[in-house]
Amino acid sequence: MDAGAIIHIDYDLYNADTEDLIETTREAVAKEADSHDSSHTYEPLITVVGDGRLIEGFEEHLAQASPEIDYEFDIPATKAYGERDASAVEVISQTQLIRSVRDPDSLAIGAPVEIGGRTGVLQSLRAGRARVDFNHPLAGAALRYEYRIVKVVEDRADKVRTLLETNTGRDGFEVEFDGDDVTITLPEFVSYDQNWSFTKFSLIRTLRDHVGVETIILREVHEPRTAEEAEHEHGDGDDHSHGDGHDHEHGEEE
Repeated sequence: MDAGAIIHIDYDLYNADTEDLIETTREAVAKEADSHDSSHTYEPLITVVGDGRLIEGFEEHLAQASPEIDYEFDIPATKAYGERDASAVEVISQTQLIRSVRDPDSLAIGAPVEIGGRTGVLQSLRAGRARVDFNHPLAGAALRYEYRIVKVVEDRADKVRTLLETNTGRDGFEVEFDGDDVTITLPEFVSYDQNWSFTKFSLIRTLRDHVGVETIILREVHEPRTAEEAEHEHGDGDDHSHGDGHDHEHGEEE
């Protein structure tokens, strides 16, 4: 796989020492391992090869992989989530713990806690002292991947749509190329998404790096509301409609 390739991967991740299933994109595998979650959507992972989003050992293996071939390999802890760091296990006062977490009632031994922007696991709580392990849960573990590249996104418009949908978790984007320039018509949810401003500039860099686009036009379309929709929104006391019926275009260039 060339760096920058956008691919769909089905995979099963195991602890290589215990052979316990950690996670999978395949529902049948989850059911067989008695770890099926009915609230989870099982579907291939979408990633950009060499983008640094995956652990080092997996990125290295993908660089040598080909589509539609089944692979199985082990990754040592040093190329996964690192060795365990004894200094990352800290003891703090119970008072500090309770002040630091959002919901003290949710505290439980073995449960995750977030303190000062760091996520750890509460290991013990006694005599007014709390022991919190800030190591990654898989630190020190060798991992085993079984995976298959099930799709390579080739079409440029499909690449743009895939990156947009993957980074926003939503669909409905319309993409049209004119040479190396691209116009993206945004779904209406973007107008109300507080994270869009940050996501937008990150996506612009990603599109330039991995799709080779030049000028990027992000196009918002606000359709006129019907009387029934307007009445419903006013009834909710939360009218987000701009109601101008105009087509707004914003060119984004660096």
